[in-house]
Amino acid sequence: MEDTEFDRALIASAFGLIAERGWKSLTVSAAARAAGLPLDQARRRFACRLAIVARFGSLADQACLTGIVEDSTTRDRLLGIVMSRIDVLQAHRSGVLALLRDLPLDPLTGLALAPATMRSMRWMLEGAGIETAGLRGQLRTQGMLGVWLYTVNAWRGDESEDLSATMAALDRALNRAEQSENSLE
Repeated sequence: MEDTEFDRALIASAFGLIAERGWKSLTVSAAARAAGLPLDQARRRFACRLAIVARFGSLADQACLTGIVEDSTTRDRLLGIVMSRIDVLQAHRSGVLALLRDLPLDPLTGLALAPATMRSMRWMLEGAGIETAGLRGQLRTQGMLGVWLYTVNAWRGDESEDLSATMAALDRALNRAEQSENSLE
């Protein structure tokens, strides 16, 4: 089994277990066993449960950066990128929702995931063609984090098939971000 295929299988199993038992109960070995994957390979690929979430984020970055329509507007590219990332969350919805419920009770995990989250924000901006270097880029990255959190919060309550409420929230958040960007000029 190829590494990426292995990782996806273990991640799917992990989010299934998180949905059933919560984040606190997740172990790499439990996820591997539930998926019928070899423990030695699981250990080699994932040193701890944080590595599962980090790899999930990395795969989400790759997915949202695939197939960007370069001849579209910057805003449309960013909309597509964010919604592609939401689609990745949607594939593991119950587990992601359980993780999001549990994270406030585990601030060290949130702190450990913060650098990877900011890298993801930069990748989404850069994928849309938005500069992230320098002070202005740092402000944009922080703004993108706000857009992302607002969108994810809407997604949490959006049970529609087309995720229209999530898309509407993203649109509102991007409008606010654009207004903030314009006020700096």
